[in-house]
Amino acid sequence: MSRLDSAIRRLQAQRACLDWAVGELAALPDLATAPVLELGLGNGRTYDHLRDRLHDAHGDHLPNREIFVFERKVAAHPDCVPDAAHLFEGDFRDNLPNALARIGARAGLAHCDIGSGDAALTKALADFVGPALAPLLAPGAVVAADQALAIPGCQPVPLPDGVAVGRYHLYRMASG
Repeated sequence: MSRLDSAIRRLQAQRACLDWAVGELAALPDLATAPVLELGLGNGRTYDHLRDRLHDAHGDHLPNREIFVFERKVAAHPDCVPDAAHLFEGDFRDNLPNALARIGARAGLAHCDIGSGDAALTKALADFVGPALAPLLAPGAVVAADQALAIPGCQPVPLPDGVAVGRYHLYRMASG
C-alpha cells in the first residue's frame, strides 16, 4: 500500500471514529455539558472537525461544549487554534496531571492523536497518556485514539464499520 493510500485510510478511520464518539456523547444526557479533550493539535484538522460536529451532533445542538487542547508547540492553521483559556501548551507530562483543576469538570470525550514517526517515543508517550488520562474522564466517557492506550477504568469498544482493527482505537470509561 502506498503512503498516500495509508494516509487516506488513516484519515477515514479517524473521521469515522470521531463521528461515532460524538454520536455517543450526544446520546449521554449525563454528559450534556462535559468538556472535550484534544491531545495533539497538529495542524488543527481534528480540532476543527470536533468543533463542527459538536455544534450540531446528529441534529442536536450541544450547548456549552468546551474543547480543551493539549499541544507541545502550536503550529496549526490560525483558524484552528483555541483561545488561551482552552489551550495547554507544553509537554503532556507537565500538563495532564494538573489539568482537571483548570478544566473544572471531567471530560465526556477525549481524542488522542499522539503518534509521531518514532515508534519508541510514541509508545513511551502512549504508556504515559493512558494512566494520566483516566482521572480526566467522566463515567461513560469515550476516547478515540490513534495509538493503543491502557486507560485504567476503560474498556475497548468495537470500531465502526470499515475501520480496520489497529488502525484506530475506541474506549469507554466505566459508568460508575
